[in-house]
Amino acid sequence: MKNPQQRNNATSEVRRRVETLTAAAQSESTKKCYASAVRHFLNFGGTIPCNAQTLMEYLATLSLTHKVASIELRVIAIHNAHVTAGHPSPATSPLVKRTMAGIRRTLGTAQRRVKALVKDDLLEALVLSDQQSPNRAARDKALLLIGFAGAFRRSELVALKVEDLTPHEAGLDVLLRRSKTDQEGQGRTVFIPYAKGARCPVRALNSWLEVAGITESYLFRAVSRYDRISARALSAQSVALIVKSAVRRAQGDAAAASSSGHSLRAGYCTQAAMAGLAAWQIKETSGHRSDVTLSKYIRPVQKRKIPSLL
Repeated sequence: MKNPQQRNNATSEVRRRVETLTAAAQSESTKKCYASAVRHFLNFGGTIPCNAQTLMEYLATLSLTHKVASIELRVIAIHNAHVTAGHPSPATSPLVKRTMAGIRRTLGTAQRRVKALVKDDLLEALVLSDQQSPNRAARDKALLLIGFAGAFRRSELVALKVEDLTPHEAGLDVLLRRSKTDQEGQGRTVFIPYAKGARCPVRALNSWLEVAGITESYLFRAVSRYDRISARALSAQSVALIVKSAVRRAQGDAAAASSSGHSLRAGYCTQAAMAGLAAWQIKETSGHRSDVTLSKYIRPVQKRKIPSLL
């Protein structure tokens, strides 16, 4: 039999294990997002725990300056903070739910749709990418083409490593070890085929890796203003800035303002639909689980090309 000290040690070990497992239930990006939302609430004058009235007043204040999606995120974060600390959550209060219903009804729930970088947009941006320093130009070209061809999220792009690549005669298999819809890390493989000439994502990636001397770890690295390549991986925000810069050079500030890191993913889905690919074929690359979610990524570009019949 274990003595009291051994039992205490075993109990402490189990508690530490529980804490580790519960912490792993959320991605790092989700934790950072929730933490930022809770800090905003605390700066407003809120506390953890708080009552329903305090939360309602906070939400009413947010409704003057924030969109519905941002307010909903803060409710989830505050709810999560209460549950994690073992407190009853005010977010479950009927009064808070009615407040949120009123906010949705008043503000509407239409989401901002970022610009989809379809093939013509992408190729136009690539023509001007060489205006940058050589290393930065090689990296950005590879990132834009791979991001488009794989319909990758920006978080997926920055997590890719050399070890995730398997070359084939027809192209490249890219292993996604984890994604937004695969937090448990089951993983899936995205196939990227060769394309013609300078627009080929596989050749662009190989060229970048050769120029940068990258043989292991992260594919896409930070590049300094002096064109020096870091061992540090790009951040997800950096992907958005790279996309915006590429669009700005080709199409100006207005187009850049409506672009984001998601523009590559939306661009692939839209281009694939325009090319006549079936939904199941698009989902093979994009990883969308439902046709409904996929449809939100397909922009009505083709409709705008129909001439007037008048």
